[in-house]
Amino acid sequence: MWGPVPERCPPGVVSALGARRSSTGLLQRAAAGDFLSWLPGIAVAGTRVATMKFKSPPVNSLSLDFLTEFCISLEKLENDRACRGVILTSAVPKIFSSGLDITEMCGKSTEHYAEFWRAVQEMWLRLYSSNMVTVAACSGSCIRFSVATGRVPAKAFPPISSRFKDTFVNVVGHRVAERSLQLGSLHSAPEAHKIGLVDELVPEEKLKDRATAVMQQWLALPDHARQLTKTMMRKAVLDRLVAHREEDVQNFISFISKESIQNMLEIVNRGRVRHDAPLQLGAAHHDPAREEHALGAAPAPAAGAG
Repeated sequence: MWGPVPERCPPGVVSALGARRSSTGLLQRAAAGDFLSWLPGIAVAGTRVATMKFKSPPVNSLSLDFLTEFCISLEKLENDRACRGVILTSAVPKIFSSGLDITEMCGKSTEHYAEFWRAVQEMWLRLYSSNMVTVAACSGSCIRFSVATGRVPAKAFPPISSRFKDTFVNVVGHRVAERSLQLGSLHSAPEAHKIGLVDELVPEEKLKDRATAVMQQWLALPDHARQLTKTMMRKAVLDRLVAHREEDVQNFISFISKESIQNMLEIVNRGRVRHDAPLQLGAAHHDPAREEHALGAAPAPAAGAG
């Protein structure tokens, strides 16, 4: 139904997803929609726009299966020529996503770590290079480079890929990015808006309507001109990851396999199970910088409105 992967996708993205299809059974499991729900029939500005909702309770952590389903769903939408945009949001109240699932990085084989990190790369490449208009409606907490509870020392964090770091620097600037990454900062909604991590703060009850309105603004532009500009602005960052993809995987494996790091992650994981708390690492999670427009739900009373 969906046809072949379009040529507009970066070669590294296409080959990686193709390899996953042939070597695992995740495609069949993902098709059941265990972690995502998406509606490709919403009409905005006379065209079709999908709404993709994350639904992996309790905190929408990014597991290997979640990442796989996300990439497959995004590929389907890319191949649907009638669909020009996608709105990313959450089906879990007060949570957008807590970031990478710590259980994928603790007590597993090096082969598993490699597969997991390739899935993280895949998600980033597909979303950052998408020809569709992408709008993030962050309807709750969105952990990026730190731990949800703030109880884990900075040395326990997986090293953020230098390729992923580039998107953060491009949006908030080098100094803010450096401080945020080294300190593992958790920015409140007003702070995220102030530094440019989100474009607007919107009262939660108006988030859906505002996301639709923003999508309409972007869809008013000719697709071809917008896509060329987007490619021009992002190509260098994309090319760097594609060219050094395996090196990036090996760097992650080398770090995460260290005994000291595994010991720390095991402590965190035991605490998560004991307290039933959503302790998740967010070293490379959802970056609003990847979208054309990112909306954040404002605390009550609203710190800003769109």
